[in-house]
Amino acid sequence: QVQLVESGGGLVQAGGSLRLSCAASGSIFSTNAMGWYRQAPGKQRELVATITSGGSTNYADSVKGRFTISRDNAKNTVFLQMNSLKPEDTAVYYCNADVRSYMYPRSFTTYWGQGTQVTVSS
Repeated sequence: QVQLVESGGGLVQAGGSLRLSCAASGSIFSTNAMGWYRQAPGKQRELVATITSGGSTNYADSVKGRFTISRDNAKNTVFLQMNSLKPEDTAVYYCNADVRSYMYPRSFTTYWGQGTQVTVSS
């Protein structure tokens, strides 16, 4: 089994910064793309940023220039550095990862973390 655990959320004032971390653990053979999504109250979950195992990144337009996604492949960990935070960034942030496990090494399965709350006050 594979688990993803996020950390680093919290309450911050507008203009401030937070750094989220997400560590994947368990029976991991390899990890492909990892990413961050968020869901605000009453809204659908939306993509924030993704990163491939080779380091290629993709960002939502709303966070370009403010957020930076990175990863440590050796530790199966993905990070999200969030700067210049705005009240509209308030949401539960979820990480996900496409993982090949030792139990099923021929296919990738997408796993999700439990989410971490980010609240930006104005």
